Amino acid sequence: MRAVTWQGRHDMRVTDVPDPRIEEPTDVLVQITSTGLCGSDLHLYDPLTPFMTPGDVVGHEPMGVVTDVGADVTSLRKGDRVVVPFNVSCGECWMCGRGLHSQCETTQNRDQGTGASLFGYSKLYGQVPGGQAEAMRVPFGDTLPIKVPDGPPDDRYLYLSDVLPTAWQGVEYADVPDGGTLLVMGAGPIGDMAARIALYRGHRVIVVDRVSERLDRVAARGAETIDLGSTDDVPEQVRELTDGRGADSVLDAVGMEAHGSPMAEAAQKALGLLPKRVQGAIMTRAGVDRLDALYLAVESVRRGGTVSISGVYGGAADPMPMMQLFDKQLTLRMGQANVRRWSDDILALLERDEDVLGVEDFATHRLPLEDAPMAYATFRDKGDAMVKTVFRP
Repeated sequence: MRAVTWQGRHDMRVTDVPDPRIEEPTDVLVQITSTGLCGSDLHLYDPLTPFMTPGDVVGHEPMGVVTDVGADVTSLRKGDRVVVPFNVSCGECWMCGRGLHSQCETTQNRDQGTGASLFGYSKLYGQVPGGQAEAMRVPFGDTLPIKVPDGPPDDRYLYLSDVLPTAWQGVEYADVPDGGTLLVMGAGPIGDMAARIALYRGHRVIVVDRVSERLDRVAARGAETIDLGSTDDVPEQVRELTDGRGADSVLDAVGMEAHGSPMAEAAQKALGLLPKRVQGAIMTRAGVDRLDALYLAVESVRRGGTVSISGVYGGAADPMPMMQLFDKQLTLRMGQANVRRWSDDILALLERDEDVLGVEDFATHRLPLEDAPMAYATFRDKGDAMVKTVFRP
């Protein structure tokens, strides 16, 4: 089959790889009909290259049709339409039973010191073949795939794989009070969707970004915006909009991205010149992230407020503003989205006749799988007004 594979830093290719097959009696095989390009995929593009192997199949936002089921699978059959969560979670262990599917004890990567395995996401998270492909093997067939109705277009349900539960959890963790204000750092796919969810819940939403097309998208949904390129004091502007107090809650939807931060980007490029073994050691023991968004979040939130972190950070020793965190008496909540914790609630919302979150028009680009290398480069450079790309294998 054809699949998007990692071949090196900034080098994604669509290649022929072996077809997936049933390996365990609880597996199902899924023919992929739509699969998303995620901001987290750019971390594999660079700087998480030390943890990748040439030929790794990437992607973790797929949906499709079941083509085969293992002997022990009872809840799915051939022809069923399913969305595949990005967490590889069993649904039955102690962690899953408490809604912490991203910490699944059955698929934890104890040798790497990380949580549940993820589809298409490096040896740090299990090196499980991903979903930017024509087909994929999905374990835990009775508990992991999300069965969705036939009829509506793929885009109605595709984002159940990652974007929707990640944004949903981010808003939940932000704990915005009634009548409160949520500040969203970043208007990429997660920030955009988080703003939509918060607006749907009746919150006041302010979004910060430097890309005008992204700000226009969230403004069209009802959010207020701050252009990072036109102000040198975001926290002060936030305070001006909130009676001098600051936002009740802030959601950091940026994470480790270094683009636009010369020092962090230079550090990551320098890291790329070292042997992969040395790169990996530095990544897991030192700090190489751009923390601008997180610092702005801490400065912009009101005293006693909450900072919710949905953006992924990779450094183990990045400096944190501990004095400010303590002095402002802040609450921090963060972590990989526990997809199956939220999926039933979100699915009920998606099954309404009205597309209340605008998911069917959320994608800015719909491309054949063969265009993936171009899409990765464009997305990284924030070119062509690209916010969300969906591949059709």
